[in-house]
Amino acid sequence: MKYVSTRGRAPALGFDDVLLSGLAADGGLFVPDAWPAIDPKKWQALAGLDYAALAAEIMAPFVVGSSAAAALPKITAEAYGKFRHPAVAPLIQLGPNRWLMELFHGPTYAFKDYALQIVGRLFDHVLKARGARVTIVGATSGDTGSAAIESVKGSQAADIFILHPAGRVSDVQRRQMTTVDAANVHNIAVEGTFDDCQNLVKAMFADERLRTELNLSAVNSINWARIMAQVVYYVWAGLALGAPHRKVAFSVPTGNFGNVFAGYVAAKMGLPVAKFIVGSNRNDILTRYFETGAMTAEGVVPTLSPSMDIQISSNFERLLYEASERDAGAVRGYMASLKQSSGFRIEEPALNAIRAEFDAGKSTIEETAKTIANTLKASGYLLDPHTATAVHVAESAKNSAPTIILGTAHPAKFPDAVHAASGITPKLPEWLADLMERREKFTVLPSDLKQVEEHISRLSRAAI
Repeated sequence: MKYVSTRGRAPALGFDDVLLSGLAADGGLFVPDAWPAIDPKKWQALAGLDYAALAAEIMAPFVVGSSAAAALPKITAEAYGKFRHPAVAPLIQLGPNRWLMELFHGPTYAFKDYALQIVGRLFDHVLKARGARVTIVGATSGDTGSAAIESVKGSQAADIFILHPAGRVSDVQRRQMTTVDAANVHNIAVEGTFDDCQNLVKAMFADERLRTELNLSAVNSINWARIMAQVVYYVWAGLALGAPHRKVAFSVPTGNFGNVFAGYVAAKMGLPVAKFIVGSNRNDILTRYFETGAMTAEGVVPTLSPSMDIQISSNFERLLYEASERDAGAVRGYMASLKQSSGFRIEEPALNAIRAEFDAGKSTIEETAKTIANTLKASGYLLDPHTATAVHVAESAKNSAPTIILGTAHPAKFPDAVHAASGITPKLPEWLADLMERREKFTVLPSDLKQVEEHISRLSRAAI
């Protein structure tokens, strides 16, 4: 399996190099040079597998030629064996034709664990095989940071630096990152938004000298391995509701577009999907795009669902590449326009191709709070504000297929927002009960590339 850049000016790489590099040398994102397909005769066998075994089967085509390929079943068994529900990703019925897939049974209570528990183990395997060390740099709007840190804390082969927007993540999200006591873990609170954090990370990867000197690697969903691992739970849910014999729809709370793009990959592999419903909060750049065909960034507004407070959805570039029939020149033009004028408009055929598979909607702060309260009253189920966004949008969508809503975080990660909406303060699990008393360790820096680079260079062991 080879991987190519969405911008077409970087060499094709094998999986191990894609894993370790994260971002392509030309600033693009890696995608497989061809999509593998699930053999139609194999669906029945897949339906009988547990989650870990299914994960190994679905990811296997993407790691052909990797030094970790033979170890993949062991890696998935170890990763998901630690999850706190025997089904790993259980489905809960909320109402007629509506199911919620709980994706928060991993170590940090959020869906990012489903990919990063795999990615961390892949890093260890590949780095050990190469005798190498990396500096992992990532930006988080809330949950990626803690899941990434959990996946590599204590590693002798990797140092991890996570940038989060100061004051713009929940206290639980921040403390799950900043209270980890490991020598290889470094947290940076950037005075700015998530988009500022993400832009700093992209700029560091664009600096060839720094990238080589520190052997930079990424854990954000710009890293293909993250997308690959998330494909699994779409197939898992589809099988549970009768795939491949009937289509299902997915409603996904969306910020950086990586989660919903993983569903698109599952569809490319053969999962029958009626529609992907993209749920946005007040920061509704994606909803406006699907309505108008114009991608136009505006200022970021803080909401009840901070992990979605994003205006630049990096993974949308992968969908643009596919919708443009893999025309890398067109993608370069779109990305240049986004950088220069904060927006772009794509050609009508590509827009129509996207609209054929995706719908979108938004949920205001008031609508999100009301959805939390109404769902609790109707079904006794307590939603977190991100999942509530997807529930609201699913209820508004014109869709008759069975709809699976992705429950991306446990409500205890956002106790203030959930209490304000429902009157209930969700409790952290016993193993996190003392989180608010643990000592924090992080560095506050301005949104300044030079200062952030100097800080990382000074602390990274890969630079020694």
